[in-house]
Amino acid sequence: MTIEEVLLLLKATLPNALTPLQEIVLRSAWDGKTYGSVASEAHYGEERVRKVASHLWQLLSEVWKEPINKSNFRQTLEPRRLNRAQQQVIREFNRTAIAISLEFPCGPVSLDSRFYIPRPPIEQLAYAEIAQPGSVICIKAPKKMGKSSLILRILAHAANLEYSTVSLDFQQADKAVFANIDKFLRWFCANITQKLGLQPKLNDYWNEEIGSKVSCSLYFQEYLLPSLKNPLVLVLNEMDWVFEYPEITDEFLSLLRFWYEQAKGVEIWQKLRLVLAYSTEIFVVLRLTPSPFHIGLPLKLPPFTKEQVQDLAQRHGLDWTNGSEVERLMAMVGGHPYLVRLALYSLMGKGGLQRDLEQLLQQAPTETGIYNEYLRQYVLPLREQPELEAAFAEVIFATSPVKLEPVVAYKLQSMGLVNLQGEYCTPTYELYRLYFRQLKARQNGNNSRVNQLEKENQQLRVLSSLDELTQLISRRNFHTHLQIEWQKATCNCTPLSLILCDIDYFKIYNKNYGNTAGDDCLRQIAKVIDNCVKRLLGYSSFSQVSTVKSPVCTSDERTSVLVARYGGEEFAILAQTDAMTAISIAENIREQVKALEISCEYPGMGGLPANVLTVSLGVASMIPESETEPETLINAAEKALIQAKRKGRDRVVLK
Repeated sequence: MTIEEVLLLLKATLPNALTPLQEIVLRSAWDGKTYGSVASEAHYGEERVRKVASHLWQLLSEVWKEPINKSNFRQTLEPRRLNRAQQQVIREFNRTAIAISLEFPCGPVSLDSRFYIPRPPIEQLAYAEIAQPGSVICIKAPKKMGKSSLILRILAHAANLEYSTVSLDFQQADKAVFANIDKFLRWFCANITQKLGLQPKLNDYWNEEIGSKVSCSLYFQEYLLPSLKNPLVLVLNEMDWVFEYPEITDEFLSLLRFWYEQAKGVEIWQKLRLVLAYSTEIFVVLRLTPSPFHIGLPLKLPPFTKEQVQDLAQRHGLDWTNGSEVERLMAMVGGHPYLVRLALYSLMGKGGLQRDLEQLLQQAPTETGIYNEYLRQYVLPLREQPELEAAFAEVIFATSPVKLEPVVAYKLQSMGLVNLQGEYCTPTYELYRLYFRQLKARQNGNNSRVNQLEKENQQLRVLSSLDELTQLISRRNFHTHLQIEWQKATCNCTPLSLILCDIDYFKIYNKNYGNTAGDDCLRQIAKVIDNCVKRLLGYSSFSQVSTVKSPVCTSDERTSVLVARYGGEEFAILAQTDAMTAISIAENIREQVKALEISCEYPGMGGLPANVLTVSLGVASMIPESETEPETLINAAEKALIQAKRKGRDRVVLK
C-alpha cells in the first residue's frame, strides 16, 4: 500500500474524519520524520503532536487488529495490497466524495447546484410567459417551497434573452417606508432606478396635485422604460411584507393591475414584465373587483413527487431505488422541498445521522429533531391569532377531515399547515400533526403521562450522547454538533467561538494521586465549567442529563452553547457568541478551577504555575464562511491552547 491508499482507507473506515494534523503526522511518520520536525514544520507544539500521534497509533492498531506504531508503521503496511473489501470501501468513499458536494438547505438553490429539482411544467410556463409583452406572473406558495429558487432561474432566463432585470425584496424596506403610499412609491421607484444604474429623477415627475400613483406611472412610462433598450423583468419578492399594511396594499396592487391593463394598448408598457411572489393569502384585496391578482399567469408550486424525492436522494448519494425509504420519509414530510432536502443533508452530511433514516424520523417531531427550528416559526404566529390556533388544534387532534370557517381555512392553507379538500381540512404533513399534538399537550398539561414519557425519552437520548465519567457531551457527538452549528452560523453570519480547556500536568497528577483521584478531579472541573457557562450566559447548559432540552442548542434567541469532554483531560466549549464573551467565560473557568484548590505537589518538579491544579485555555472566534471548514476553528483554538501552555500555563490565550 502507498501512503495515499492508507489515508483513503482510514478516511473511509473511521467514524470521524482525519484532522489536518492527524494527516500531517501520518505522512511524516511514513517518511521517517521525527515528532520534533513535524511540530516545527506544522507550527504545532511537540507535546500536541505526540498526543495526536499516540491516539493515531491506537486507532490504526484497532483498524488492522495488530500493534502499529511510528517505528513499524511503513514497514508493516507498505508490503501489503488492498484486499477486495478494502478496495470496495475506497471506491464507495471516492464515489461519494467526488459525486456529492453537499449544500446545507439555506436560501435559494444556486443556478449551478446539482440539488435543484425542476417541477415541470412550472419552469417552462414561466419562461414562456416572461417573453410575452406586458406579462405578469404570480407565484404563490408557503415559505421554503422554492419560490426564490424559481425566481433565480426566471431572472437567469431573462438575462439570456438580454432583458434588463431588477429584483426587489420588500424585506429590505425600513418600517418607515410603509408610513403612506407616497413614501412607499418613492422608495419603490428610487430602488428600481438605482438597480438599473440610472440617474434618479423623481422630483422631475413627482407631482403632489396629481397624486403618487399617477406620478409613479409617469416615472415609469416617460423615464424608466424609455431609458431601456430591451424589456424590463421586475421581480417583486416577499410581497407578504406589503400585505401587513392594508391601505398601501390596496393602492399598490390596483396600480400594478392598471399597468397590466395599459400594456394591452400602450406599447411602452409592453416592455414591463412583472413577477410577483408571495406566501400569505391576500384577504385585504378580496373586496376589490376585479382582484389585482386575478391577472397574468398564476403559478402554485407543488410539493415534490415520489420520483422527484427519489431523484434528489440519488443526487445526495443515497441508493433509495427500492422506494421504501422514500415512502417512509414522505409519510412524515410529504414532498415539501425544504423538509426533504434537510433530511437528505442530515443523512449524508458529516454532522448527520450516519444514514440512519429510522432515527431521523423518530426524532423528527420532537425538540431534538432536525426540524425543531423550522417548526417553531409557526408557534408565535399561531399564538398571536387565537382563532387560528384553536382551529388548527381541532384539525390536528381530529381523526377525520375538519370543516372550518372559510377565511380561517384559507389562512392555515396559506401558512402551509393544512390541505384543503373541498371545504374540509387535514394537516399538510404527519410531521405537523405529531409535533403540534405534543406541543399542545405540553401547553395544556392535560396529559401528564405523555409529558413524563417524553421527558424520559429525551433524557435517554441525551444520556446516549454523554461521556460516562463527566456527564458532558462526548467528543464524537461534539464534532457532530459542530458541523450543525457551523452551518447555522454560516447562514446567519453570526460569530462562533470555541474554547479548549486543558488541565495542566494532569497525567503527572494522575500518576501521583491515582486514577480515583484523577476521575474525581475531572468530575469537579467538568462541573465548574458547566456552572460557569450557566452563570455567564444566564440559563441552563445543555450538557447535563438533568435538562429536558436539546444538548445541541437553544430553541429561542438565547446563545447556543455546548460543553463537551474533548479528550482525556481536555474540555471544549462551543458557543454562538463573540470573542469577548468567550474570553470572559474562559477567564471565569480558569479562576473557578483554581479556586477549587485541588492540591498537587509533585516532588522533584519545579516551575509549576501554582501548588494547586490549574487549567490552560485557548480561545478562537470567527464568523464561518461557506468556503471554510469547521476544522479551521478547531485548529485556531488548538494553536491558542499551545501558546497558553508555552507562556507558562494557567492562562487564557485568544487566537
